[in-house]
This record gives sequence, C-alpha cells and structure tokens, in this order.
Amino acid sequence: MQTVKSQEIVRRFFEAVRRLKADKVIRGKQTFTARYGINRWNFNTLEKDVSRDIFQVAWLGFLVVDYKVSPWWLLVGEGAFYQDGWDADSVKILQNNCKRKESAS
Repeated sequence: MQTVKSQEIVRRFFEAVRRLKADKVIRGKQTFTARYGINRWNFNTLEKDVSRDIFQVAWLGFLVVDYKVSPWWLLVGEGAFYQDGWDADSVKILQNNCKRKESAS
C-alpha cells in the first residue's frame, strides 16, 4: 500500500503521461510502455488504483531524462511542467532525433 504522498506522485506521473499525449509528444500509453518494456496491464491497473504497490521509481526518471518533465513538478506538484528551456515542441524534436538514431543503428 502506497502512502498518501506516494499516491500523489503516482497520480502526477499519470497526469504527465496524459499531458505528453495531449501535447503530441507521445502517441499514447502504448508508446511509453513499449519504449521502456513496462507491462501494459500493470500500467493500466496502477492508473486505475494508485494505491497498488507496483509503481517503479525508474518510470519517473524516464519522464525527467527523456521527456524533460520537471522533477520538481513530478515530486512536489509545483512549478512548470517542463524543465527550464524545454517545451512540448523542443521535446518533440528531441524525440524525433532519438528515433532517427535508433533506426540508423
């Protein structure tokens, strides 16, 4: 069972995934789960019930490093959604460049 504070962070995590989809940075949850090898059933189950103890802290790192979501926003819920100097358009460019590198190798 997650603590109330942990559940708030998990809720923000899913809010971030929805925001990335709304900003057209990702196509949807499947894009995210497939990229990181996350079991989609567990992902969807946790989204419906954030008290479940299946959240992986590494998932926050994926948002921070690869999608430039603010760690402060994720953990505390304050400040801008994207890290300083980043917005949806610049993250999309970054993601497109990563896809090109992956397909070239």
